[in-house]
Amino acid sequence: MPATDPYLVRLTPNVHAYVQPDGGWCLNNAGFVSDGESTLLVDTAATEHRARALLAALTGTGAPPPRTVVNTHHHGDHTYGNGVFAPEAVIVGHDACREQVLSAGRQLHLLWPGTDFGDVRITPPDMTYNDRMTLHAGGTEVRLLHPGGVAHTLGDTVVHLPAEGVVFTGDLVFAGGTPFVAVGSLSGSLRALGVLRSLGAEIVVPGHGPVTDPSAYDATERYLLFVASLAEKGYAAGRTPLETAMAADLGEFAGLRESERLVANVHRAYAELAGLPEGSPLDEAAVMGDMTTMNGGTPVACHA
Repeated sequence: MPATDPYLVRLTPNVHAYVQPDGGWCLNNAGFVSDGESTLLVDTAATEHRARALLAALTGTGAPPPRTVVNTHHHGDHTYGNGVFAPEAVIVGHDACREQVLSAGRQLHLLWPGTDFGDVRITPPDMTYNDRMTLHAGGTEVRLLHPGGVAHTLGDTVVHLPAEGVVFTGDLVFAGGTPFVAVGSLSGSLRALGVLRSLGAEIVVPGHGPVTDPSAYDATERYLLFVASLAEKGYAAGRTPLETAMAADLGEFAGLRESERLVANVHRAYAELAGLPEGSPLDEAAVMGDMTTMNGGTPVACHA
């Protein structure tokens, strides 16, 4: 099997993770809980083709198609495939996730017009919650938690299976990839790690990258604190986010995928240092332009 093919990881008898290597732009993870009679799916995929491949992998285990789909946040790589599963499945997400799916629309099409996304119908959650929600997939308790405030986005959902010791973090965690807080909050992302730690789950399914363990929280925290320190010095010196990022020594983070995200994260840190509310919109063209410069002049590419 080519290294780029998606694969299933059986985490417990009733829980699988669906991993899409290498976890780069538009290559997210999903997962599902099923007792053979009832199935709950966590996230979909960025293209119709990939969402249908996810469905085939799920049913290939003997699980029925999902009656419930939970979106961990609104970004298209996690939600564009919702239409493949609805209306047969109820789509569930945070209140803000629904609002942001609708407001973002076909945003990935605008960012990557050359990508074949297939027949994508923007399908927001039709059941929403505000703080906490408990679902059941067969005999498995599935707890949905909003980490509070803005983190990766305003509408993040952590999916916790307490009896299984499993947590699906969404994009609060990138395993082997550079965290991305440009549309969320640096401070809020740090706070969200405390929420994840409090759950005590030993199996961690990140939004992107291989299945991991709680050490991923520490790695994410170190990176975010590195960005915070870098931004504080650059902001005080009057340097632009790009100047600050270009001069940075990535050190232990040099091997992370999508290192160009550093400048986007510095943009977010600068906004917070300027006293703007967490999650305030940034100049998207400036952020994407700076990431292109950081990427050697090549625009970042959707790998789906």
